[in-house]
Parts: sequence; C-alpha cells; structure tokens
Amino acid sequence: MNNESNKWVDRWKYFLNLFTHKRTVKSARITYQVIWNLVLIFFIVILLGGAFAGGIGAGYFASLVKDEPIRPYEKMKKEIYNYEETSELYFANDIYLGNLRTDLEREEVQIKDVSKYLVDAVVATEDEYFYDHSGVVPKAIFRALFQEVTNSSVQSGGSTLTQQLIKNQILTNEVSFERKAKEILLALRLEKFFKKEEILEAYLNVSPFGRNSSGRNIAGVQTAAKGIFGVNVKELTLPQAAFIAGLPQSPFGYTPFTNEGVLKSNLEPGLTRMKTVLKRMYDGGFISNKEYQNALTYDVTKDFIPPKSSSIEKYPWLTFEIEKRAIDILAVSLAEKDGYEEKDLKQNNELYEEYTTLANRNLRQNGYKIHSTIDKDIYDAMQKTKDAYPYYGPDKPQVVKDPDTGQDKTIQEPVEVGAILIENNTGKIISFVGGRDYSRAQVNHATYTKRQNGSTMKPLLVYGPAIELGKASPGSPLPDVELRLDPSNPDKPWPLNYDKHYNGLVSARYALAKSYNVPAIKLYRDIINERPAKYLEKMGFTSLLEPDYTNLSTAIGSLEQGVTVEENTNAFATFANGGKFVDAYLIDKILDKNGKVVYEHKTKSEEVFSPQTAYLTVDMMRDVIKRGTASAVNGRLKFQTDWAGKTGTGNEFFDSWFVASNPNVTFGIWTGYDHNKSLEIKRGLSYSMRTNYLWADLLNAAYDVNPELVDPVEPFKMPGGIVKRSICAVSGLLPSEACSRAGLVESDLFNMKYAPTEVDSSLIDGKYVQVGEKKYLALDSTPDEFAEHGLILNPDYMEQITGVKIPEPGQLIPKKDGWSKILVPNDKIQENGQIPDDPLISVSGNTISWAKDVEPDVIGYRIYNSKGEKVGIEKSGSDYAFDVKNGTYYVTAVDIAGQESPPSNVVEVGKPIQSDDPNSDEETDDNSKDKDKEIIDLVPFSNETKKPKSKN
Repeated sequence: MNNESNKWVDRWKYFLNLFTHKRTVKSARITYQVIWNLVLIFFIVILLGGAFAGGIGAGYFASLVKDEPIRPYEKMKKEIYNYEETSELYFANDIYLGNLRTDLEREEVQIKDVSKYLVDAVVATEDEYFYDHSGVVPKAIFRALFQEVTNSSVQSGGSTLTQQLIKNQILTNEVSFERKAKEILLALRLEKFFKKEEILEAYLNVSPFGRNSSGRNIAGVQTAAKGIFGVNVKELTLPQAAFIAGLPQSPFGYTPFTNEGVLKSNLEPGLTRMKTVLKRMYDGGFISNKEYQNALTYDVTKDFIPPKSSSIEKYPWLTFEIEKRAIDILAVSLAEKDGYEEKDLKQNNELYEEYTTLANRNLRQNGYKIHSTIDKDIYDAMQKTKDAYPYYGPDKPQVVKDPDTGQDKTIQEPVEVGAILIENNTGKIISFVGGRDYSRAQVNHATYTKRQNGSTMKPLLVYGPAIELGKASPGSPLPDVELRLDPSNPDKPWPLNYDKHYNGLVSARYALAKSYNVPAIKLYRDIINERPAKYLEKMGFTSLLEPDYTNLSTAIGSLEQGVTVEENTNAFATFANGGKFVDAYLIDKILDKNGKVVYEHKTKSEEVFSPQTAYLTVDMMRDVIKRGTASAVNGRLKFQTDWAGKTGTGNEFFDSWFVASNPNVTFGIWTGYDHNKSLEIKRGLSYSMRTNYLWADLLNAAYDVNPELVDPVEPFKMPGGIVKRSICAVSGLLPSEACSRAGLVESDLFNMKYAPTEVDSSLIDGKYVQVGEKKYLALDSTPDEFAEHGLILNPDYMEQITGVKIPEPGQLIPKKDGWSKILVPNDKIQENGQIPDDPLISVSGNTISWAKDVEPDVIGYRIYNSKGEKVGIEKSGSDYAFDVKNGTYYVTAVDIAGQESPPSNVVEVGKPIQSDDPNSDEETDDNSKDKDKEIIDLVPFSNETKKPKSKN
C-alpha cells in the first residue's frame, strides 16, 4: 500500500517539475502564442469569408436585378390592377344578358365588399405574417433557399401574398433565381407604395379558383363565390369562405367541378383542404372554437350550385354578334388614337387585323359593359315563334365533308331563315332571327349571309331612283311585253316574268305591285347611264362590285356577291324616313369597369332621296300589300297599320324575301337553303306564302310584347310638293278626248316638279274588225257593217315608249276593260288579193249554218233571201250560223278588202212535206231548179268582175 502511494507521489513531483522547469515554461509560452494566433487567424478567415460570401451574394443579387427598371408608383399601380376582367353584355334598358365568352371569367370586387371570413381565411392560409412583414419574410426565404440548395424533399415555399401578386401580375411563373430576386425587390417596393388592403384586394381579384359549376375557368373571389355557391362574395358563410380560400394552392385539383360542368365524384381533396384552412384560422385566432367545430361538421357540398347556361348557350347568335361589333368599334377607336381613320381600316387588311387583334384583347381584359339595342322580350318572343313555325318546307339532301373523316356524306339540309327588325328614325336593331339551329349552322343569316335579294331590289335601284331623276312616276306606263335586252344573247327573249306571261302596258305602280320583271328592267335600262347603284351605296350596301353598276339583271336582285338581310332591310327604312338613310346599329354604348363611357352611338342621317320621291315610292309599295304579291299577310297579321313593302324571289327560286315598313319600324325576312336549292314544292303553301306567313307571325310576336312600337297610330305623312293628276293610262300624260272616250283616264300622285303638262297624243281614231278574240285594223274598203270604230296606238308613241323593236306589238294591249278597242298599227290581216270561195250551207230547223272559210282574210258573211235582199250578217269567229224565218236563202263570204264570194248553194227553210205522187215530185224538182235560177238572176254583178258586189 505504502509502495503504491509513494509511486503516485513521485509521479506528481515529476509533472510538477516538468511545468515549473524554465525550459518547459518557455516552451509553453511559445505554444500558447502559436495557438492563439491560429485561433485569431481562423476567426479572421471566417469573418473575411463571410464578408466575402456576403459580398458575392449581394453582388450576385445585384447582378440578377440589374436589368429590372425602377418602377414608379403609377406604373406599378397600372400593372398590379391590370388583370383580365370579363366583359358583360346587356340587352336594351340595362337588362343583363351574360358574360362575354372568354377562357377565364373574372369579375372585379373591392375589398370592402368581400366577406371578412374570406379575407381572414386567405391571410391565415397563404400568409400568416401578412400584416407584419414589409413584402418578404427573410427566414422563409432562407428556409426555401436552403431547401433548394440541399435539394430537400420538403419544399415549404417562401412567397408572401405580396410576392405572389408580383409573380402573377408583373413577372412570370418561371422558376429561376433571377425571377425570385426580382420578385423580392418588387415586393419590397410594392409594400412601400401600397397599403395592405390594396395589396390584398388585388390578390383576391387575381388569384385563380378553378372552375365554376358550368365548367368554365374562373379567377377572382367574386367570380368564385358566384360560380360555385351562387352568392356574392360578401355573403359567403365561414365554410364557404374556407373552401374558396383553399382553392388557389391547386385550383384544378381542389375545384369541385369538371370542365364539362359536372360535379366530381371525388370531392375529398377540396374538402380536406377546406379543413386545413379552418384549422389555420382557428390557430391564428381568426375564429372561435365553436365556429371552428360548427364549420368542420357543416356539409358545404349541399351549397354547390347546378350548372348555369352561358349567354353563348342561350343566346349564341346575339352573343357573337355583340362581340364582333364591339371589337370593330374598339378597333376604330384605337386606330383613331394612332391617327388613322375608319376608312383606312377598310382599305388595309393588315391594319384592320392589327387593330381588331388589339381590340379583341382589350375587350376580354378590361371588364367592359356592352349595352345593346336588342329588346329582350321581343327577341325571346321571335325565337320562340321561329322555333314553332310549321311551314318552312321540306329538308333536302346535301353532300358535305365529314369533319372527322374527310369523306363525303349526305345530310338533310333544312330551310334557313334570317330576319331583322329595325327602328326607322334611330336605326336601332330591335331584334333579329339569326337562324333555326345554331348547333347545326354557326352563321348569322340576318347579319352575315349574303344572298340575291330578288325583286326587293326594284324600289331601291329602279323605281326610287327613276322617280328621283324625273324619269318615272307611279302612274307612268311601262311595257310588259316580249323584249330582247340581253346583250350576250340578243335573239333570246329576256327578261321574263316569274309566271312567263306578259301583261301589256302597265303602270309603274301596278308593275311593282305584281312584281313584273320586264317593266322594271326596261325602266332600269333607261336610267342606267345615271349609275343608279350609287343610291345603293348611300343606303348601306357594302358588297357592290363594278358589274353591279352595269348589269341590267341587278335591277331584279342579281348581285355579284349578294346582300345581307340587315343591309337590305336597312335600305328600305330610307323610304320610311322620308328619303334619309339612318345606318342600323346594335351597340348602344360601351362602358369601362369604372362606368366611364368608352363609346356611345350617335345617330346620323344622310339624304338619299327627296321626301317626295320617298313618299311616292312608299305609296307604290302600299299596293304590294293591299292588292299585290304580299296581300296574304293582311289576313295573317293581328293588327292593321300603314304598311309598304316588297316581296322578292332569287334566281331559280333559291331565295325568298319580304321587306316592309310602317312609320315606326322596318322588318325584313329571308328564307332559303344554305346551299342553293329551289324552294318550290309540288303541294302545299307556295314558297312566297310560307315566307310571308313567317314574316307576319314574327311581327305578331313583337306586337304582343310592344304594340305601340310595331303598330303606330299615324300613317305615313305626305310631304309638300305632291299633287294628284288625272292622266291617260296609255301615256301618263294629260287625257285627250280620245283617251277619255276610250275610258282610259286614271288618277295618280306626282312630284309637282314632274307632273305632266302635255296632252296625250298616243291614240288616233280608226276602224277595226274582229275575228274571234283578235282585232285587226280595217282597210278603207272594208265594209262598215263588219267594222267597228276604235282607237289605234300612235306608231311614234310605240317607238317612244319601248325604245326597242317589239316582236309582237299587239302584246302592248292589256287584257283589261277599256283597252278592248285599242289596237296597234301592226294588227293587220294580210289581204291575199283573191275573191273568197262561195260557202257551202245547210239548214236545220230555222238555222242556216256553214263552215269557216279557209281564207284567213275573210272577215264575215252576208245572208240573203230569195229576193236578193240582205237579211243579216255574221262576223268571222262567231258560230257560223244564222236563224231565219221560213223561206229560201243563200250566203256569201266577204274579205277584208270588201270582196264578196259567189252565192252559196240555196236552202229552203220551212219547206212543205212532199206527196207520194211521182208526178208531183218531178214537178217540184223542176220548180226548184227554176227557183234557184231565179234567185241567182236577182244578184247584181259588176261589169268588171262579174262577181257579187258588197251590199253595203
């Protein structure tokens, strides 16, 4: 034990001597100094390295943001609040129609109108330090940076609401250090300029929230509240607010609806996310435990709304029409700001494309409120009537390309319809019918489709301009006869009327009422050097080509490209407006999201015709409805007002039209197949009747909604300068004595400037003979007994009124009362220079009869008794028989020159019954022969011809 203790003592002394020895102490001092210096060097290196790293980091950060401009407050404000907001569409009278079609629906809302539950839910979930930080949270940034550098499997994210707003509105979603550095810089700057409420409001309007119940993409809390729960964002309950606040993290993962507007079968992800939001709200002190527990147990799925039809689904034609016109309006506005004019866009396709693209973008981003002129109730009523109409006609086969296979296939194509109702004095489009089924044909037949407008062209291009130029009046006579006016085929009769018949001389009024083509084209030919198509330009026709100014067929609607229902109807309203054209419009005004007026329509008018011309044309078109081709509508309409209009038929019956005006409105309709096919059918209503009935039914629907609009009390007002004059129907001049004697005096209206002052000289006295239904000019030698006094058209007048050679001048005489005694100089029987043959007569009872003479110049027959006395005459074309008393008779034929045939055989009327005595018979025969010789001897002959003379 002692030995062991001594060992430990010796060891202690050794170590003590070691540390107290001079050499040891000296060595220790040297070691301490070295270690201390090494420690100091280490710390200096650490500090210098940290400073260097920090400098490098700062330099790197600076290099990342060196190209980022310093954005002033106004620019940042514009960029932060420059989010796409869905534009809204309205009917007339501020009635909401729906949203403009867009890939992303959004409706802006102010923070004061947002539920507090939702504000708290968003802050608790997305940025719990929102009200404390200055745009960024450093520890969150470093945590995210460390996770990124170490490639950690856990990525917690480090963006505040401010940073998210910067990323969504100013920067992109690019994943890079440069974008993150800019995001931090801009977030700090944004917090310097904006209040927390402003930043939060912008965030709530920007964030995506998946889909609404109709399957459309949505952004912004107001759109989300309406689209998912059917309430305004201010009315959200706690569970609803928590559900919406959870969506931005994965909008399409958590949204309850598919892109087809169907509720998802698995709603658990969104409901789980809602519970997470509620937990964070509770942990953050935003809600009480009771509110938390109640919200957790609430079944929020029962608040999901069913799909809602969009404006495109319910009003496809109208929605697209408003969109198209709004884009055109904004394009012009943008171009004008850059120094261009509207005509520049029309003349330069590239310029037009550029500004319509910009306008389209603006329209979808800026949350405009677009107010239309369409009356919702009338529009709805017309669509319902159109859908229920039973008389369109049959579907017909049409070969089309299958869009999926590219192969030909045959479909059944229906008759389509386009119709439009325009208010005359303002140009407002009150309503329209774009077609029968938008899902089948996505084209607006009222505003877009161009078709041949048939005879509806006549008042616009022929009668209106001719009256304006003083070349015609309603009572002006026009030839409806066979003409050859086709320069490409001068031997072919053209034009033809729709019924292939001619009607002689007719008034312009009557020709329009009955829609005769020949008079219209003849009149158009007389004025074509005045280029009447320029009137169409003034009335809004936009698709005219040079041939439309020169082709005679333009007069009956054969246009190179056609015309829309809107343009055709709008042009007709010119007459109702006293000759002033008022361009039709559908966009009343456009407001920006702040209610400022961006565009407002101002009605302008352009004089096309004088008030006198307009009224005279209206008065002519009244007859179309009273007694012309549109008279059927009178029995179909529920109401009676002062209508003036015109029907029309396209080439080969491809198109059917009716356009008519009253003092308030003009309504036009077209029916036809999209691919040209005849509208004619073998049985049932005619194509024109079907069109006219639909026109009336659609107007009846409008009348039921607004009778004051479509049924004005007052008729069209006659302007000053209109006079009524009696005229001769043959010439349109003041009546002559001959015209009055013929009963051809009529009365009509005139522009006082062009009222007739000359007396008619178209008729001259003369004689004629009638053979059956035909009348021929008598010769000087024609016996008076076979002639009648009548009137003959002056040859000079015939040439004047036609201006061309008429193959059959007799066609000029209408088959009407008063015209029966009017002839043309060409109505002649060619006298053959031969004496007529004697007729062969027979007797039956007291009636003598004979056959028609084979000679064409025989105009009648004389009947004589046994004494050679003329007892009667018969004109050619009659019954070729004559009733007489008992006695003996013979007959002669008389030609146009007055030459008389030899006597016919002799017949005895009332001959007594003969006896059976042969001697008696023989005696009678001898007596008969003597009697015949005696009768013939009584007939006087001329010394020159030895033939019977006229017994005048």
